[in-house]
Amino acid sequence: MNTDTVTVERHIAARPETVFSFFTDRDKWLSWMGRDGEFTFEPGGPYRTNVTGDNIAEGRFVEIDPFKRLVFTWGWADGGMPVPAGSTTVEITLEPVPDGTLLRLVHRGLPSAEACAAHREGWTHYVQRLTVRAEGGDPGPDDWM
Repeated sequence: MNTDTVTVERHIAARPETVFSFFTDRDKWLSWMGRDGEFTFEPGGPYRTNVTGDNIAEGRFVEIDPFKRLVFTWGWADGGMPVPAGSTTVEITLEPVPDGTLLRLVHRGLPSAEACAAHREGWTHYVQRLTVRAEGGDPGPDDWM
């Protein structure tokens, strides 16, 4: 078992094209995670997003393979988490299944068990919000803000 990796899987009743759009469109991204942000959706493109009001995530997009895969670096520019901006990697894969999409999020390079636990909790929370949005629902205000 990797001690520096968090994996979150979720079945989403929406096509991969729909799910993918929530990772490559600023307004759609902010509809499930974050209250503000600037994104350059291209390989090497930077992003900076205010996730909860106190925590600013920052990194760069590494790979964007439409409707299949997205890789970006991740870390915190501001906030209490000891994971420096861009110091870890998040890989999202979208696998078409008969009734939608299997989303697999793998976050690698986390520095401690505490960071893994915090990010597992965070990604579980936000992937659930993404699932509701991609399936056409409204997750409501983010109670983490």
